[in-house]
Amino acid sequence: MSANASPSGHQPTATYNSAFLKACRREPVPHTPVWFMRQAGRSLPEYLKVREGIPMLESCMRPELVTEITLQPVRRHQVDAAIYFSDIVVPLKAIGIDLDIKPGVGPVVEHPIRTRADLARLRDLTPEDVSYVTQAITLLTAELGETPLIGFAGAPFTLASYLVEGGPSRTYENAKAMMYGDPELWADLLDRLAEITAAFLKVQIEAGASAVQLFDSWAGALAPADYRRSVLPASAKVFDAVAGYGVPRIHFGVGTGELLGLMGEAGADVVGVDWRVPLDEAARRVGPGKALQGNLDPTVLFAGTEAVEAKTREVLDSAAGLEGHVFNLGHGVLPSTNPDALTRLVEYVHTQTAR
Repeated sequence: MSANASPSGHQPTATYNSAFLKACRREPVPHTPVWFMRQAGRSLPEYLKVREGIPMLESCMRPELVTEITLQPVRRHQVDAAIYFSDIVVPLKAIGIDLDIKPGVGPVVEHPIRTRADLARLRDLTPEDVSYVTQAITLLTAELGETPLIGFAGAPFTLASYLVEGGPSRTYENAKAMMYGDPELWADLLDRLAEITAAFLKVQIEAGASAVQLFDSWAGALAPADYRRSVLPASAKVFDAVAGYGVPRIHFGVGTGELLGLMGEAGADVVGVDWRVPLDEAARRVGPGKALQGNLDPTVLFAGTEAVEAKTREVLDSAAGLEGHVFNLGHGVLPSTNPDALTRLVEYVHTQTAR
């Protein structure tokens, strides 16, 4: 049984009545729940200390280290949910793709996937491939108690972008060239990645994750018609594959204001919104029956406390009429963010929204 499920004949698990999961289910909450994308990581001195000298991908494969890093922001900020510390390319590495995360660059793939023959390198992901994930989540849920743990994965389009480009890109010319020029190969690639992604999320849910987030970080590079035709089916396959677990499914991308309705249509229970679209307008675009997550501009945290509170108030006011709202930034915590600003922000949201 999943960490969030409450099937007939079973008592709800420890996290079921948490503010975070209630908000995801669009139920009344004691306060607006808060967590931050990239809350575990480079903005925390304790993170830099424990990661010293350990390459990124290796750190994702050490269960005790993953546990410590995931717990750090929960201890420091008193956020309403933890997010599993990993990287979106971990499942690709686990199935044997020759890639590395290079400091200051990001994921770099030694041999990009460009032809149909290359698809053979994308084999099925098994739980044994990522046994360290199961171990880490088992340790984490024991420590977290009533605090939910969010599992996550990269969405098929974003993973495909890295695989086809060979690394980060501003234009995605190789990925888009495949999408437009060989739509059958593109569809098969995304379908394959959907299966791998779904398997990765299933491992996390079965180990005890209370919710999952699908990061389609680069989907904002697409026009709505291209997203609907060439991306939505694969994302929907991922969400459909984990629907039976009963855990909330969150969908997020950057610069996706024009895609919000489609991202909800793909199967998300909660749609993440970046800072470019006010939440009341985002709700109109997404339509009823979905909670929203977001959406303070991460750079606001570099302003003084008064400015942070004023901009936070704008977000909360914009969210006042929503069916469900999870407070978050509109993207990840920036590395040079003062951790104390995050702690103050959590306290401010909790205080302002206490019911």
